[in-house]
Amino acid sequence: MSTFAGDIDLGLLRDRLVAIALRAGRMITSAKPTTTSSGTKKNSADLVTETDQAVEAYISSELGTLYPDFAFMGEETYVPGQKLGNEPTFVVDPIDGTTNFVHRFPYVSVSLGFAVNKVPTVGVVYNPFTGRLYSGIKGRGSFVFDIDKQQPLDEKTRTDTTDGQVQVPREDEGTKLPVKELAPLGGLDECVVAIEFGSDRGGQNWKTKTDTWARLGRRKEDGGAMVHSARALGSAALNLCGVAEGVLDLYWEGGCWAWDVCAGWVILTEAGGLVVDGNPSGVWEIPVDHRKYLAVKGAKDGEGQKELVNEFWGYIEGEMIYEH
Repeated sequence: MSTFAGDIDLGLLRDRLVAIALRAGRMITSAKPTTTSSGTKKNSADLVTETDQAVEAYISSELGTLYPDFAFMGEETYVPGQKLGNEPTFVVDPIDGTTNFVHRFPYVSVSLGFAVNKVPTVGVVYNPFTGRLYSGIKGRGSFVFDIDKQQPLDEKTRTDTTDGQVQVPREDEGTKLPVKELAPLGGLDECVVAIEFGSDRGGQNWKTKTDTWARLGRRKEDGGAMVHSARALGSAALNLCGVAEGVLDLYWEGGCWAWDVCAGWVILTEAGGLVVDGNPSGVWEIPVDHRKYLAVKGAKDGEGQKELVNEFWGYIEGEMIYEH
């Protein structure tokens, strides 16, 4: 039997996710990034630390206590073959940007998503190194907060009852996204595009990525798009939030999992953005666990979004293949 998001107090759930993200952030910033005995999941670029595991254990425990009837899907406890179902599910990446965390590059986030009937419904993304917090609820908008500059407690700010030192700003208390005024979108030659290496460094997927990156950057006289520039910053969740803010124009990715994108998906789409197929398939509606994504920032009345997606699809060299 399907559960409707309207049956759940999404505002309270969002507040609880924010409180958990803030505490998880403290765990991350106070930790020394020590890899586990294996150090990697798949290869030397797919890192896992003891902090990843400890933070996920904390998040899972808290959510299990608060919502014992809801499902949980987390990166560190994922079992191959596990599928996202219709039941209310927390979709969690305890440290999105583990490689950055290990190298002490401060583009790291706690990504807490919530899906109902496989639809991303609530998202909280928090970078504990910068104090940047994003949250969104489907149908209610998305917002960005600067936790480091948050004002002292007053009647507009809640204090989480389980830890009086954690301040939970109301969902509409931050800056509404996007931070820039919406305008019609131009072409790729006016865009900054976020891309990522990922950990899959061979075969067809790698060739599709590298050939496409080269064509996006190449000058037009040689058949390229000549985008303004590309950014590889190392966190899918924060990349999506950057597109939601409007400081990035697009984000193209293959190989991510639902826990990488669920929270950011809500934040982006509530800011007027789109998430479509990362392959040049013409598919505009994809599931959150699709693993191949093209995210585009919001535009005034949606003007130029479709054209920009079609232009990007036209520059993709090949096709990415990832199992769901």
